[in-house]
Amino acid sequence: MAEAHEAVAFAFLVTPEGVDFNVNREAIKAVWYSGARSWRKRFQRFQNSFFRGVYPATPWTLIPVAAGVNAAHHYGYDVTLGVVDKLRGKWIPNQYVACTLVATAGWLAIVFLRRYTLKLLYLYHGWMYEAHRSVTWKTKLWTVLVRLLSGRNPGMFSYQNSIPHLPVPALKETMHRWLRSVRPLLDDTQYKRMETLAGEFERGVGRRFQKYLIMKSWISSNYVTDWWEEFVYLRGRSPLMVNSNFYGLDSILIHPTKVQAARAANIVHAAFLYRRELERETLTPIVIQNMIPLCSNQYVRQFNTTRVPGEETDKLVHYMDSKHVSVYHKGRYYKVFVYHKSHLLKPCELEMQFQSILDDPSLPEKGEEHLGSLTAAERSHWAKARKQFFSDGMNQNSLRAIETAAFHVVLDEDDYEYDPEDHTKLDAFGRAMLHGDGCDRWYDKSFNVIFGKNGRMGLNTEHSWADAPVTGYMWEYIIMEDIYRMGWAEAGMGEGGGD
Repeated sequence: MAEAHEAVAFAFLVTPEGVDFNVNREAIKAVWYSGARSWRKRFQRFQNSFFRGVYPATPWTLIPVAAGVNAAHHYGYDVTLGVVDKLRGKWIPNQYVACTLVATAGWLAIVFLRRYTLKLLYLYHGWMYEAHRSVTWKTKLWTVLVRLLSGRNPGMFSYQNSIPHLPVPALKETMHRWLRSVRPLLDDTQYKRMETLAGEFERGVGRRFQKYLIMKSWISSNYVTDWWEEFVYLRGRSPLMVNSNFYGLDSILIHPTKVQAARAANIVHAAFLYRRELERETLTPIVIQNMIPLCSNQYVRQFNTTRVPGEETDKLVHYMDSKHVSVYHKGRYYKVFVYHKSHLLKPCELEMQFQSILDDPSLPEKGEEHLGSLTAAERSHWAKARKQFFSDGMNQNSLRAIETAAFHVVLDEDDYEYDPEDHTKLDAFGRAMLHGDGCDRWYDKSFNVIFGKNGRMGLNTEHSWADAPVTGYMWEYIIMEDIYRMGWAEAGMGEGGGD
């Protein structure tokens, strides 16, 4: 009840003497900072959407176009072929407004023509099958056109409107590839039967399915994505641990500190710096040979995401924002805020919070220590337990604190080492990151960052929301930020002082 009382910004009490009106200034400040941060993020999303919408051009190129059209018309040169005069005569009395509107329309037409030309160029795959020293004239011309039409300084999602849709292969080609894939698994008699069934499918119901598939490809950028996510991952009933989740390791040749709290603080701070750049779309997208962009859609659910179990199928839930991380240590769960008054905490400030968790002598509540094993269990069992025990009250609130966290942090009690003379240490390191003891990871979160007692760290990632290169991009950024940009004091503590 104390927390609820503190959360009330305004309170009044009617008494015989009148109305007693109280104002909680701290609550009002919290509401103000939260609202200001929310509106800043909305404006940032709008701005990003606008810049992304006109890429590969930039909005600033409209200024010289509009100025040129206005100047030409002012000096008697009608570069609009009479369109401005028609607009002035019917709807727009001002000459300069009409010129600006026509210039904007022409500029947008050029932008969309450039974008769709680039999309058509990306459909060419001949460059993949040619040696570097024997490139055909066709590929050379294609290279020149792609470089000429591509924009400069792209953001993370700038290329999304230029990437072509996944093409639907011909039904005959699909059946041919399927028969090739099953041939090594079948003897001659079985293969002959499969050929007969494939022919019947191709001449019969396959044609109707092919039409449906083509229709789906018209309204989606990738007709496979939603089916792949649901039927390959979310409908799987096997435990996520080992079967689906994958892991990543620290930069094993560099060990910047042996202070667990300091390393955790640096990495968490770096992760939120990465999230900030991701939200602002200032990260550079992955581009093959500096020409072919890869789709960036999977980056959207990298943070603030959890996999919620269901009895038949799971679902991925993504929250628009989160200002805290969930932390596990010695069987206890903590909610650690990383923002104060809309400002990201410094590594040294985060370090004090993590150190207080490490120094906390309290014992876990009953059942708390092994709570994470539910996420490692068979999915239907976890779904039933979630429905039965986490539908209301303190359990529901605690579970929500974990699921709405930006990501999950684990402060382990073991040391993790790399020794080139003893491979078993690296094996143990990898096994700990992959599954731990089965209870000390939250396998439903988009990713867990795990810190050993000696400052070594690793990663455990839920697989359904993205492929490994997406996580690898983030992991590389975080490690580089931690080791080379943020720096370390001589004692192995984070740089800077707290407020």
